[in-house]
Amino acid sequence: MPSRKKTTMFASAFCTCVSSFVVICAALATPQWVSSDVTFHRTNTSVTISLNYGLFRGTCEQFVEAGLQVSKSTFQVADFLSSTKTKSTNTAIIVLLVLSLLTSLLSSGFTCTNAVSNPYQTFLGPIGVYTWNSACAILTLIAMILFPVNIEANSLSEELARACSPSLQNLLKSVHNYGYSYWIMLLILLLNIASLIIIYFYDHARYSKKKEQERPIENAPKDVILF
Repeated sequence: MPSRKKTTMFASAFCTCVSSFVVICAALATPQWVSSDVTFHRTNTSVTISLNYGLFRGTCEQFVEAGLQVSKSTFQVADFLSSTKTKSTNTAIIVLLVLSLLTSLLSSGFTCTNAVSNPYQTFLGPIGVYTWNSACAILTLIAMILFPVNIEANSLSEELARACSPSLQNLLKSVHNYGYSYWIMLLILLLNIASLIIIYFYDHARYSKKKEQERPIENAPKDVILF
């Protein structure tokens, strides 16, 4: 059976890993990744398409220049994407988050195993926790980078706005605000870092204790050693 200290440390890491898993699920499920106002010029007036969307679905509203709402509809992001760049990048983000979901699940399993037992294999111990938590953090960070790239460089919002109202072509401007579904991915990074710190302190304390147990023979008086 593991010591009480080990159980406490790994149980704390288990809680952060499970929390990371839940937050990733929330990020994938919620559509509040970004809100964009895309303005087009039409004869003698301007039309603004207001978008709120995530990785899978979103809503679009159409407003004329005076602020009159013309229509509101719900759409599936994949159905509105025609460009290869935007479609492949959006798919890549989903794949990265699904992989981070799996690595977070593995981290939860490893920390739970270490909290209730002492596994013999080295990789099932702290090394495995380091590996899966680091992988989860890296995958999440890449997803966080790719999403703004898809919006700013690949003009994702403009493409979705044109799909919402195909008759609008003359783009004037677009404004983007990232929502909570995007920013909570920072929480995923913080939770993974917290897990790594907890396991590091446990591993460091265990190493220090091992060194202390090896030291008495070195510090013993010479006559005792000779005897």
